[in-house]
Amino acid sequence: MLNYHVLLTPDDNDTVLVTCPDLPEVVTFGEDAQDALGYAVAAVEEALAGRMAQKKDIPLPASQPAEALHCVRLGTQTALKVLLYVAMRRQNVTKAELARRMGTARQHADRLLNLNHASRLEALDAAFLALGQEVVMELRGRAA
Repeated sequence: MLNYHVLLTPDDNDTVLVTCPDLPEVVTFGEDAQDALGYAVAAVEEALAGRMAQKKDIPLPASQPAEALHCVRLGTQTALKVLLYVAMRRQNVTKAELARRMGTARQHADRLLNLNHASRLEALDAAFLALGQEVVMELRGRAA
């Protein structure tokens, strides 16, 4: 759903440094490439949560990464929450306004944008509908 691209660079202390061109604040490392990619997911999610808390724009991932970049896939719920935040920013809708449109309490809208809170998919769907958008799902086969 949302795949951010990261660059893995061998570091001078036998570790692998991870950076993300779309989110410059993402910097982490691992003992090898696989370990580094595992830490990259958490680092990207933390960067996104930080931008949301600070009410900053979130760049959507570049569609055509350079060959040297690796892909970090966000979980479906995290991706939906990030996309909801982006849609709200584009429409200049606050959490209070979203809650009003949904006919619910502001705390409910707060939880919909909290990446650490497990929200019901029906609630996320209702939030998108309140913004005049709908979630469309597609199932694709993966290359082996």
